[in-house]
Amino acid sequence: QVQLVESGGGSVQAGGSLRLSCVVSGYTYSNNCMGWFRQAPGKEREGVASIFTTFGNTYYAASVKGRFTISQANAKNTVYLQMNSLKPEDTGVYYCATFSRPLPVSFCPKWDRYNGWGQGTQVTVSS
Repeated sequence: QVQLVESGGGSVQAGGSLRLSCVVSGYTYSNNCMGWFRQAPGKEREGVASIFTTFGNTYYAASVKGRFTISQANAKNTVYLQMNSLKPEDTGVYYCATFSRPLPVSFCPKWDRYNGWGQGTQVTVSS
């Protein structure tokens, strides 16, 4: 059973940076998509960034492109989300996600198809 454990959330002022980490265990890390999602208070969860673990293809939501970077350390089964130039609207609970079985790279930006989730980590950006 896949397990995803996020860390690195916290409080920061607008313009600041944070790096989130997600450690994956319980399944084969390769040939799959890893994603970061967020949910702001009163809003639906939205996809932020994703990466195909085998080749490193990356995908980003328009709202974070150029500010956030998703990366991975394959040997550590770990995915990162570097968040720069943070804005108050980036506030929310950030979740790491994947698919329960390996899927092609074309699934990585299909935000509504992810079905394996971590517990989330809170990110608060103050103005």
